[in-house]
Amino acid sequence: LHKDPPVFTIDNFFTEEECQSYMSMAEPNNINDNNEQPTAVQITSPTFSSLSISRRTSTTWFCRYSGVPTLLAKAQHLLNNVELSQMEEPQIVRYRTGEEFSWHYDEIPSTQLVNGGQRLATLLVYLNDLEEDRGGGTVFRDLASPPIPRDGGDEKKSKRNRGAKTSSVSPLTVRPKTGTALLFFPSYKDGTPDIRTLHKGEVALDTKMIAQLWIHEREYRAGVPKGNLQADAMEGVRLEAERLGFF
Repeated sequence: LHKDPPVFTIDNFFTEEECQSYMSMAEPNNINDNNEQPTAVQITSPTFSSLSISRRTSTTWFCRYSGVPTLLAKAQHLLNNVELSQMEEPQIVRYRTGEEFSWHYDEIPSTQLVNGGQRLATLLVYLNDLEEDRGGGTVFRDLASPPIPRDGGDEKKSKRNRGAKTSSVSPLTVRPKTGTALLFFPSYKDGTPDIRTLHKGEVALDTKMIAQLWIHEREYRAGVPKGNLQADAMEGVRLEAERLGFF
């Protein structure tokens, strides 16, 4: 979608069944079959303090690594086998009608960099559709959507009107589509934040749900839920990667 900084969407990253499974983790009494503990725990303060002034009215559940092997296996495959130890607690986020996450950066305040360093990558998966007029899009304020030719994309008209002006450029916006993943990089490889990635979650006029995962520079120590360890997911992720044909 955008070259510099790079922004990607991956269609069918999750199947519809996988989306339904992940949304169900936000339901009460969701239990992990392996340890009889909740797979996901609702958290009041869901993320690091933003370096921008922002408003967030969504609800977040922190997931046990062992409960989300599909997300972790697919993230590893997409990101060239990044280590599980670099992954922040996987999250499920729900936006109800009228909720939003206003302009913000995904970078971590310098006072908290001791744990894993900076966030290098943001991966989120839309778990349900929202129609064009129902809000809920992910908008990058300082990145432009590809301009739309006035001919509407008609090839013959395009040839006749070559060099003609295009319609006005609008901010890059990604619409929620079931199973589609969005990947971007809030920091450079050396951990320097990329301020061009300022973004927001538009006000949702219907319920919107996403799964999200951040990748850190180095080993990250999870804090929520209690006893949540990346190592607990290693075997499940290996088996899931095998099932998916990744190796």
